[in-house]
Amino acid sequence: KMAEKQEEPSNAQNGEPDNTEEGEEKKKKKLKREDLPPFEIVTGERLPAMFFKFQFRNVEYSSGRNKTFLCYVIETQGKESVTSRGYLEDEHAAAHAEMAFFNTILPKCESNLRYNITWYVSSSPCVTCADRITEMLKKNKNLRLTIMVGRLFMWEEPEMQAALKKMKSAGCKLRIMKPQDFEYVWQNFVEQEEGEEAKAFVPWEDIQENFQYYEEKLAEIL
Repeated sequence: KMAEKQEEPSNAQNGEPDNTEEGEEKKKKKLKREDLPPFEIVTGERLPAMFFKFQFRNVEYSSGRNKTFLCYVIETQGKESVTSRGYLEDEHAAAHAEMAFFNTILPKCESNLRYNITWYVSSSPCVTCADRITEMLKKNKNLRLTIMVGRLFMWEEPEMQAALKKMKSAGCKLRIMKPQDFEYVWQNFVEQEEGEEAKAFVPWEDIQENFQYYEEKLAEIL
């Protein structure tokens, strides 16, 4: 059984070096991040590679990984199709990233449009968010949602399993991210060093086993 301990991450755990020798640029960036008002949506920006490498790892023991990163792709089909993408993290949001998505990115679904939405999330939603997703899907029949998750959150809890089942019956597709999905996020949502060739995605050692492990668990639940 794995412990889902939620510990306060130290800086080092958060993928930020603990040393104080940060370039001025970095300091500015950091300031900029902390000055963000709640619910500011960072669109067009990409998430720092070290956050990706830390938060999206599909490890079993997710100590310190208590933030949710949500990368989204929205295809809106009306007279013409529009695709938009971006990412949310719930550090500056009063709500979890999943809620923030519905509150801010997609506050209202136009009934004459169809929305195909794909989320790439570091871990599956908590019970409250799962219930909210179920509600949204029941209310908006023109909304299709696929959630690709790196890890399953508290999947051993009966309450959590019930919430995931409800999401499924409301039409939500829940999938575990395969190595190719991590690579897709790396290419589309992660900052690449400026002026450098885009770095290839380097899968971590146990990426495939962890994917299979979670996929089996999810199949058992659903």
